[in-house]
Amino acid sequence: MTLRPSRAYSRNSPGAIPFIGSFESTYQPSHDVDVAETTGHIDRFDQDLDLLQSCGISRLRYPVRWHRIEAAPGAFDWRATDAVMDRLHERGLTPIVDLVHHTSYPKWLTDGFGDGRFPAAYLRYVEEVARRYGWIEEYTLFNEPFSTLMLCGHEAIWPPYRRGMENFLALVSNVLPAVAEASRLYSELLPGARHIYVDSCERHTAAGPGGVEITELANDRRFFVADLFLGRHLDRRRPFLQKVIEAGFEDLLTMAPGRIDVLGLDYYAHCQWEFSTWDSGIVPTPRPTSLRDLIVEYWERYQIPCMLGETNIRGFGPDRATWLKYTLEQCEGAREVGVPLDGFCWFPFIDSADWDSLLYRSDGNIDPVGVYSLDGDLDRQATSMTESFRLAASGAPASALPAFEPQEPVATWLKGFRSQMAHWRWQPPPAGEVGPEQTPGMRIELKIVDGDESPDSCDSRP
Repeated sequence: MTLRPSRAYSRNSPGAIPFIGSFESTYQPSHDVDVAETTGHIDRFDQDLDLLQSCGISRLRYPVRWHRIEAAPGAFDWRATDAVMDRLHERGLTPIVDLVHHTSYPKWLTDGFGDGRFPAAYLRYVEEVARRYGWIEEYTLFNEPFSTLMLCGHEAIWPPYRRGMENFLALVSNVLPAVAEASRLYSELLPGARHIYVDSCERHTAAGPGGVEITELANDRRFFVADLFLGRHLDRRRPFLQKVIEAGFEDLLTMAPGRIDVLGLDYYAHCQWEFSTWDSGIVPTPRPTSLRDLIVEYWERYQIPCMLGETNIRGFGPDRATWLKYTLEQCEGAREVGVPLDGFCWFPFIDSADWDSLLYRSDGNIDPVGVYSLDGDLDRQATSMTESFRLAASGAPASALPAFEPQEPVATWLKGFRSQMAHWRWQPPPAGEVGPEQTPGMRIELKIVDGDESPDSCDSRP
């Protein structure tokens, strides 16, 4: 289908939020493969950039793949990265270089973010990047430090598969001071470039008295890593900071702060939980706060220009187009009340892979979240999401985008959001874009296995 706007829009108009492209390359150390490889992006690099630029995008989050650059300690191979960076430059694309995306560290760091070699190795690597690509204008030093280290150190979902408060704080202690030091280093090496710090944008609710304590703790915890990075709001009386002190990590609260130029807020429907007890809850919450109010809350706390660093929803093309309309409308609302909003990033531009197991397995399972969909041969397919994205990237407001009735399971996931969409004019999804043969109703595992179980022995049911 082709959307035909009733008037011409310009991405340079004062009210238009700049759109940002993105490609994912999260490394899976247990399988020695990354998402850029399993989705075919490495092999179809120029085709993917053609598609991106056909949507009018010139700025994009793009990975520098440390795990492929430094396969052995201190031995850097820049050939592939040089070719990529040169090609981006030739095409007039401005990358926000992503230096570490989730578990994208070299395999020889055998204990991952808990490896004692990590801080020195990471600082050596980021310095090499800055000295080699001095023309970089924007960068992300470490993608989602709070979310990543929670999944690695508190929930035992990613390596080094540790669990609990003390293990989480041990990883934060090993990683965050080095990232803060890197931000100070980049102030010297790349003085004109901007550090775009991205992390999850959260808020949680309680279903009843049994969920109040964990909700209060989680709503305080969501700010912890950014507060620590900036050296702000570190009142020892805060619920989560009391837990930090009780766990023996009070010294962490005095770490040298880093620098953030733009605060990237990564928002998904699952960023809002409703807790019924200390260890159980519903996601997404049936009573979500609007994204607009969350953006305003983060802006008021940090007073740093913001951007929507990531968003997507797992579903058919029309489902994704509907979520695009919602998130863009909410960003417009935040800008209208005075939040400086630097950009909107749908992540990633093409479908991802293997997030059905949170990257625990590497089966090449397509994750239907992209602007462009992937078929069984990894061919890129345009959908109604592609058309909505292209229209919005051209400067069209959310009001010009169609609202397609969500299909299952997205309809259930978004039930709590429907009151925020009550003013929309709904229409059925385009014929041929939904159906059992394309169903996105995969099982998402939030708890994979115990940390001592190998990936090869993990249950691989769909």
